[in-house]
Amino acid sequence: MDVDGKLTDTTVLVVDDVAASRYAMGTVLRRAGHQVVPVATGGQALVELDVRLRKGMLPDVALVDVDLPDMSGFELCRRLKERPHMAGLPVVHFSAAAVAPGDRCQGLDAGAETYLTVPAEPEEIEAVVRAAVRTARLRADDQALVRRLTLLSQAIVTIQAARSPQELADAAADSTARLTGTPAAVFVLGPDEELYCGTSRDRTSLALPDAGAHRAVAGLLRRLTRGQSGVQITTVPAPLWPAGFFRPGIQHDGRLAMVLTQDGKAPVCLATPTRGVRRVNPEDEALVAQLAQATALAAEPLLMYQVERHVALTLQHSFLPQPHRLPELPGMDVVVRYVPASQDTEIGGDFYAALRTDEGVLTAVGDVVGHSLEAATVMVEIRHALRAYCVEENDPAVLAERLDRMLQHYHAEVTATVCLALIDPGTGRTRIANAGHIPPLILRDTGDADYAKADGPLLGLGLPHPPPTELFLEPADRLLMVTDGLIETRGTDLTISMEQLRSAAIGSLPGLDALCDTLLACFGHDREDDIAMLALQLRSEGN
Repeated sequence: MDVDGKLTDTTVLVVDDVAASRYAMGTVLRRAGHQVVPVATGGQALVELDVRLRKGMLPDVALVDVDLPDMSGFELCRRLKERPHMAGLPVVHFSAAAVAPGDRCQGLDAGAETYLTVPAEPEEIEAVVRAAVRTARLRADDQALVRRLTLLSQAIVTIQAARSPQELADAAADSTARLTGTPAAVFVLGPDEELYCGTSRDRTSLALPDAGAHRAVAGLLRRLTRGQSGVQITTVPAPLWPAGFFRPGIQHDGRLAMVLTQDGKAPVCLATPTRGVRRVNPEDEALVAQLAQATALAAEPLLMYQVERHVALTLQHSFLPQPHRLPELPGMDVVVRYVPASQDTEIGGDFYAALRTDEGVLTAVGDVVGHSLEAATVMVEIRHALRAYCVEENDPAVLAERLDRMLQHYHAEVTATVCLALIDPGTGRTRIANAGHIPPLILRDTGDADYAKADGPLLGLGLPHPPPTELFLEPADRLLMVTDGLIETRGTDLTISMEQLRSAAIGSLPGLDALCDTLLACFGHDREDDIAMLALQLRSEGN
């Protein structure tokens, strides 16, 4: 555009089968500062446009004569508008012959921007071309903005669905790359100085960043965000960035970093390569800034949850007895397994216990409803309460009622499931009280397996608990107690999953370890809940 606000340096395709008219139109346009591509027919115009499309050099506007020898100007316009990559090319029809209003409407219906009657004054021709180009560019800008806003909204949805800081960094990197059209790297710096780094999928670097590179970036982010808040846009000299975060072969003098800090909390950085002093589109900056804000808002609860999860896991590992620390249980072998939920899911309140009592061995497997630090804390209270109660009481149903009252008194909003089994190793007599839990699976020496017919209400509801179910175990029988985290699958009825568990248990090799390992191999991958498992077997005489 020149100092008078006129468009210059645009390319105009002139389609006219009359050489003199084509020359005259071209002369007017060249004097106005435009480049002219003259062709004589509609077919030649389509070929020329195809060549230019492959080179990425489409003209800015097409001036098309209505009367062409091989097709009408209206037909040529229709064919152009049907091609996705040419639909945005503005078309101006012109004719020296009188054209009826209906024919003008036909051109507009075909997609043309306007109609020009020639001969016309040079100023009028230039004004028509200028208006058509400006309208097309505004329309293209609007379409591009809509596409970018659509990408932004899709990116924010993806970012908000992230379940861990690392998943968040990966999603934000891919979203930044799609939004800017360049490779991207995203860094989330946690309060413990742990750096979560995500790079876009188009990265093909052979040299991966090492621990030193991560430390260098973490230090750089701390320096950039010290005393800052909100979105900061800065260009970092390339030597300050360690190798490996972007693919090789990108020539640059610096990298544009979008840095955001939330009142001194963990900073988030969205980084893309930039060349020297190349100006960045302000609209792209605004969109990436919004993406940075969305990433930071999503990062805060995820990082807080990482801390809470660590505390909950520490709590569980501290209070759940390790297999090698189980008490010596005369006349009985016990094997336990505990598998926390996958790294990206919330911690639960699953637990197990094996306790010596005056009347035998009391085993328990339970699950506090919910996934949080509170669930893990209540789990610890239930285990300690059970240990205390069974000093003076052995009846599983009475123990379940006491645990129920304890929950109602101290944690009125919490419920839990638990299955209690009191086994006399000498006689095999087994009494089972079940409070809303999966009943124990009894695997007989005959090769059959059935769930004990024991049920009752959840703990914490204040409902009466039925008398315990009584059965007898033979020395070759195995009793299995699990939490639903082993088999529960969203969208699948629990009874179906229980039947699958029963079938897998029947097919396991003899022994308690083999039973537990088989079930974990079948069901224990990428679970959304913790898994607690306890298997026991009476010792034969002489063992």
